[in-house]
Amino acid sequence: MSVSSSRTSRGRIRGRGRGSVAIVPAVLSALLVMAAGCHREESGVGPDERHTANAERGDPSPLLGAGELGADWHADDARTGLASWPWEQDSCPNYKSSDYPAKSHRRAAVERSYRLSDGSSSAHHVVETYEPGWAERNVDDVRRVLLRCATYPVLGSQVSFDVVDPHYLEGTGMLVRGRIAHVDTPNTVTYFVMVKRGETVSTVRLPDPGSQAVVDSIAARAVARLG
Repeated sequence: MSVSSSRTSRGRIRGRGRGSVAIVPAVLSALLVMAAGCHREESGVGPDERHTANAERGDPSPLLGAGELGADWHADDARTGLASWPWEQDSCPNYKSSDYPAKSHRRAAVERSYRLSDGSSSAHHVVETYEPGWAERNVDDVRRVLLRCATYPVLGSQVSFDVVDPHYLEGTGMLVRGRIAHVDTPNTVTYFVMVKRGETVSTVRLPDPGSQAVVDSIAARAVARLG
């Protein structure tokens, strides 16, 4: 089973692609929560958002500040301790945890959750540090998960991933679109930005903003956070 990939031009992100790979249970509940607000339109980065992002540039944390997602976002306190691997898929019949060894070679992981002011959507960011050589193997593990767990039904809905760009940000990352196809309600769409720098891997999960420019902007800020 193959994973399709396609370069997505700037402008409105489309909510459906041909190839797909399955969504992870760790993010499934978040996708369901986002269903009511995942299609929130954002035409770009406004002055208030730029001001908030600028105010957070002195923060040494590798995690995004709330203002870097947008003016209406609020962040929870960062959580230390070893966060769950962002790509666990225990509900996938072809997933076997022991087939993905990289996650057992993480030295540290921090995470933060975010929410919109109106409570319609949430986002999440996790930054993992690996033992020498294991960050690249983690990327291989992620690709393997996406290939083995193509698409399958969960809770009466069809859950899938599309690899929008396997060489995102000039090859330093991967852009993935997650979707839950519901029977009687609009699809729930979420984007995942994974970026590797050295032995550090940053994974951002955010609801569909409706604009490639907004996703690219947030991805660039996640890269800048890695130093």
